[in-house]
Amino acid sequence: MPESSDILTQLAAVLEARKSESADASYVASLYAKPDKMLEKIGEEAVETIIAAKNGKPDQIIYETADLWFHTMVMLAQKGLSHDDVLRELARRFGISGHAEKNSRSQ
Repeated sequence: MPESSDILTQLAAVLEARKSESADASYVASLYAKPDKMLEKIGEEAVETIIAAKNGKPDQIIYETADLWFHTMVMLAQKGLSHDDVLRELARRFGISGHAEKNSRSQ
């Protein structure tokens, strides 16, 4: 099993490699081939994550959050983006009040 600190980078590499595979041979490639289906999966996984959180079972919360992160990373890769782009945005926001950050978006 990969080290948890490296898993996002390793997953991003696999997702990139899947871009050249057949949709019949790869689940990820099948999502790349049908962007609307990929976006639907993100919505589905978000709902399942919410339900798991409401149920309060930590193992279900972790499982569903992993599915949500995975499908979100597929979408990022399909758009030519990566988890590093998201991490940079989180770093930019670090130390900024959530209210201040939200208000800056509406200006």
